[in-house]
Amino acid sequence: MIRKFLIQAAALVIGLLPAAAQYRTGSYSELNDSETVRSLKEHVGYLSSVALEGRAAGSEGEAQAAEYLYGVLEGYGVEMLCGREGDIFGISANDGDTLVSRNVMGVVQGYDPKLRDRFIVVGARLDNLAPNMMTVDGEPFEQVFPGANGNASGVALMAELARMVSTGSALFRRSVIFVGFGASRETFAGSWYFVNRSPGGDYAIDAMVNLDMVGCGEKFLAYTSSNPDMNSMVGSLTSQLLPVYPELTAQEPYPSDHRSFYASGIPSVFFTTGIYPEHDTPRDTQSILDFEEMERELECVYSFTRTLANADNAPQFRSSDSAKKTDDRAYAYNDCDTRPSFMGHSDPRYFIEKWIYHYLRYPSEAVSQGIQGRVHVQFTIEKNGDVTDVKVTKGVDELLDNEAVRVISASPRWKPGKVGGKAVRTYVTVPVDFILEKRGTKRKTSINNN
Repeated sequence: MIRKFLIQAAALVIGLLPAAAQYRTGSYSELNDSETVRSLKEHVGYLSSVALEGRAAGSEGEAQAAEYLYGVLEGYGVEMLCGREGDIFGISANDGDTLVSRNVMGVVQGYDPKLRDRFIVVGARLDNLAPNMMTVDGEPFEQVFPGANGNASGVALMAELARMVSTGSALFRRSVIFVGFGASRETFAGSWYFVNRSPGGDYAIDAMVNLDMVGCGEKFLAYTSSNPDMNSMVGSLTSQLLPVYPELTAQEPYPSDHRSFYASGIPSVFFTTGIYPEHDTPRDTQSILDFEEMERELECVYSFTRTLANADNAPQFRSSDSAKKTDDRAYAYNDCDTRPSFMGHSDPRYFIEKWIYHYLRYPSEAVSQGIQGRVHVQFTIEKNGDVTDVKVTKGVDELLDNEAVRVISASPRWKPGKVGGKAVRTYVTVPVDFILEKRGTKRKTSINNN
């Protein structure tokens, strides 16, 4: 009788195994994962699930992602600054309809009575892309863009950073606000709304940390819009024993929510691993992420956030010395609040394609001598839009150097860049490639806006 019961019980357990197994998303190798890695995988797994259909701005998937983030932050002891439905805002669409999105906000209070009413904002975009309807073999097919790295990875990292800050709140002098931005891919609407319309505009924000696409890539980058104070703070991380250090870059890796803060005069840093092959494709799934590397990045971002929160003096958007010299100083292209534009286009590649390529002539003598290479040319865009101070910073041969200078010197007026609403002098460096081929010539250009 006992043997019969045991056999029946075993059969029952075996019969239940398939039902339980359907919820297993990992493998036995994950048993060695740290608690942080397991949490990162859980966050990304939910946010990039097919059920959320890409979390497009204004979609039910984005709303579910916002509700999930709310629950995670609240569970980590973060004091929430909005309801469970988020801080709702609307965007007027081209067809006259209103797209409804939301931000999720919470705060960890600092301990210093003198600084706790000043804030560091840590943000990450919630939304990604809407599904794409396709026809395959005559049948309709919905193509989903999971957005595991773009940007479930950033939201997951922010959530775990919130846990660490909440647990160690006694170590932070300033308060830290955590925000999941809705409708980021709609011209950074969520971050703009936070800074300009929501309660975020009432906070004394000293700096902003942006986390976007942090899950895969060969480099861990930090972009500060060339802010000297923020650069110094990023550089100071090398004095700490950390598992990974960010590489400062003067070239913006990707347009993201830090722009809304920078436009409002708030120093910001953008942490990212940069663009990746699966970006904005259905292949952007959890399988491409390196969660162990994300855990190392988390330690770095935590140390940087703590450095910001505990600094005696907040980073300045512009140093006082620079402010005194705005009449004469030439700003780097990326340091302008409003960048210079050529014929209505602020991307210098338009200038290259429509002006340099159109009028550049490969010197015949250089062709006959087989001279080729890259010429680096720097020029200044004056407050009135004139192009001046055209000079070669790295030349190849006088023939090629002179031709590159000639074409750029003849440029029509640009619309000047602006800082603080005022026109400023701006310098741009353009590498121009002269390449000889067997059949004729080919010219290529690239840009370095340092």
